[in-house]
Amino acid sequence: MTPPTPAVRDRARSLGAADLPAYVYDLTALREHAAQVRAALPDRVELYYAAKANPEPEILAALRPYVHGYEVSSGGELTHVRKAVPGPPLAFGGPGKTPAEITEALTTGVERFHVESRYELHMLAELATRHAPDRRIAVLPRVNLAVGDGSLDGVPLAMGGRPTPFGHDPEEADETVRLLTDGTYPHLELRGVHAHLASGLEAAEQLAVAGSVVEWATGLAARHGVPLREVVVGGGMAVDYADPERRFDWAAYGTGLARLADAHPELTLRIEPGRALTAYCGWYVTEVLDVKRSHGEEFAVVRGGTHHLRTPATKGHDQPCTVLPTDAPWPHPWPRPTASGDRVTLTGQLCTPKDLLARGVPAAGLRAGDRVAFGMAGAYAWNISHHDFLMHPRPGFHFLGAPEEA
Repeated sequence: MTPPTPAVRDRARSLGAADLPAYVYDLTALREHAAQVRAALPDRVELYYAAKANPEPEILAALRPYVHGYEVSSGGELTHVRKAVPGPPLAFGGPGKTPAEITEALTTGVERFHVESRYELHMLAELATRHAPDRRIAVLPRVNLAVGDGSLDGVPLAMGGRPTPFGHDPEEADETVRLLTDGTYPHLELRGVHAHLASGLEAAEQLAVAGSVVEWATGLAARHGVPLREVVVGGGMAVDYADPERRFDWAAYGTGLARLADAHPELTLRIEPGRALTAYCGWYVTEVLDVKRSHGEEFAVVRGGTHHLRTPATKGHDQPCTVLPTDAPWPHPWPRPTASGDRVTLTGQLCTPKDLLARGVPAAGLRAGDRVAFGMAGAYAWNISHHDFLMHPRPGFHFLGAPEEA
């Protein structure tokens, strides 16, 4: 179980059935967590928030005092983040950038481009001569590095270190550096190197990867006799849905990054976490509609489902949750559906057996009308879900602790 904060619990209990399901975000808890993360990091490590994790404007604004900038991965994200939090630096990453997206980024003054391929480099150079002829564009080639120390073995989600569509192969890097430094593309400036190789890494694994990336990047720069100003070592800090109280060790990570930064005083290191910043501030609150037995197992069907909260279906885990029993009397003349056993599997309303939110939840006495608050729903939840399947109503959104609550 992962209990909601008192503010979330109060809001969950106060919502009427017609207001459910709903996402409830505790922005006070988010700001406290972000402040702790920022305090654990050395001054020479920049913190960018990966907006793809949760782009709600209120989330972006709550993080603003604690981050140096935002990483966006599409033209849509770029426009959205610029509107929600005008002013902070943006880094534009992600594969498959279109000419229209690059043009938008150039004309709106995006500060850094994470270039994924040689083709993308050529396209950026051509468009920069047309749309930003009076400035030099900072380029950080993304490189798909192989890390041979075992730190990527068994990771939940790998974006590098093996065949993937992300970034340049290492053997292409020398030619890319040449194009960026020999005058071929005068509007482009080699600012550094970007590598985001995996998600779900603990602090020791993250530090091993960061050390490998920095060593490779500085070796590349030395071979060409060119300076590098920045190295991005990615995000992907571990978030444990099976044990929500176990958090990524930001203190150990910050200490290790400080040692790495001290060994390379010429570099600014940058990290780009998403899930690890916002996962813990959000809850998906819903209501039990029915409780029934099937082949010896008890199921509770709740309003909504994985079309609102896709993460448990895609990652194959059980979403941590807390049952909030209702005091309201049963308003119908027929018996109230009630669990007879100690464990219940929670499902949504979709016509697919994959609509599983949590299996075998300890919920003795669970009844129709009770509320359930699914925790760790502050990242890759609503924004990554297949909203329109079966055309159920969309959830409400409540932001607690903001200057003006929604």
